[in-house]
Amino acid sequence: MATSTTHPAFPSRPYTSNLSRTGGGGIGGQTSAAPAPQPQHNYPGAAATQQTTYPVPQKQNTYGAAQGSFAGNAGYGSGVGGGAIGVGAAGVATTQQQREAQRLERERAERAERERVEREGRAQWEQLSEEQREEINEAFALFDLDKDAHIDYHELKVALKALGFDLPKPEILQILQTHGVPASTINNPNALQKGPAPAQPTFSGPARLLLPQTPFLHLCASYILSRDPTDEILRAFALFDVNNKGKIDIADLRRVARELGEGLQEEELLAMIEEFDTDGDGAIGREEFLGICLG
Repeated sequence: MATSTTHPAFPSRPYTSNLSRTGGGGIGGQTSAAPAPQPQHNYPGAAATQQTTYPVPQKQNTYGAAQGSFAGNAGYGSGVGGGAIGVGAAGVATTQQQREAQRLERERAERAERERVEREGRAQWEQLSEEQREEINEAFALFDLDKDAHIDYHELKVALKALGFDLPKPEILQILQTHGVPASTINNPNALQKGPAPAQPTFSGPARLLLPQTPFLHLCASYILSRDPTDEILRAFALFDVNNKGKIDIADLRRVARELGEGLQEEELLAMIEEFDTDGDGAIGREEFLGICLG
């Protein structure tokens, strides 16, 4: 290229692309040569054209460190969690063993109590008179409707009341829980006989426990022996005084004699009242009746 004759020739500089990286690879994986030294120029504006090289900030690779930290924490957490699961399983096993031990101890105590009551019941049964034993057996046979030698809650309550023992519901439930057996374990002997099967109870609850005959006999024996003789006498007095008048008059004696089938004459009934009527009112009061029975 031709230069102007009026201006001096402008010195040329080697071309640098500034695309190479310090210590890095060039295009195509080749190493770039170091840049040639820049000549110093004294013409005006030359300083402004000098390149200024700034350091390129390097990004820190924190992903790998974070990933390692996460893996470490995960390993620690799994170890702690595994230990907690092991401790929890051991605690559950211990609790189950304690419950089983408590159940066995409870069954042992209940069995020992039943055996003690049975021993005492047999001894008390021997102390009863023949008439008292017969009365208890008749009461059981009367309310054992299906004749399987067991009575349920309602039959037990009525049978005890017929014998003069009006027990509250909690006491009857306690008797069944201590001496009763599940109804499902009873083999009804009538099932092998021809004819319709006996009616099964349709209610649930406490009636599902049945009381066998032997515990019933022993319980009634203990009740009779522990009963106050005065209460027994007053109970007999109530059989005469059905209207709760507090006295037994000639009409009461006449009715009882008729129910028992005793062919007593009117003069005999009047003589009985006159003999024990100490206050002369024509009837026998409670205190007079107690005097007759205890005197």
